[in-house]
Amino acid sequence: MFMAAGTTQGQLVLREVMDIRQAADYLGISGDTLYRYASEGFVPAFKLGNRWRFRKSLLDNWMDVKSGVTHKGLVAEPGKKKPVGSAR
Repeated sequence: MFMAAGTTQGQLVLREVMDIRQAADYLGISGDTLYRYASEGFVPAFKLGNRWRFRKSLLDNWMDVKSGVTHKGLVAEPGKKKPVGSAR
């Protein structure tokens, strides 16, 4: 998780709009992976200037859909699949 400036370790501050580092920490993946996912449209994101930004509420909803959780307790329909990296 990430902390805002001036917070102590016990005071985590989650912002609604996160940069790539904050969102990667929140999701538990690397920034490089999240950048690739955002560029390929796999994860909900938008650009502010030339920087990727991520809304926490959209990431939470995206994770619910990807994990099969819905607000009514029903299994979600399968969506867009994870992008496959090219062989190097």
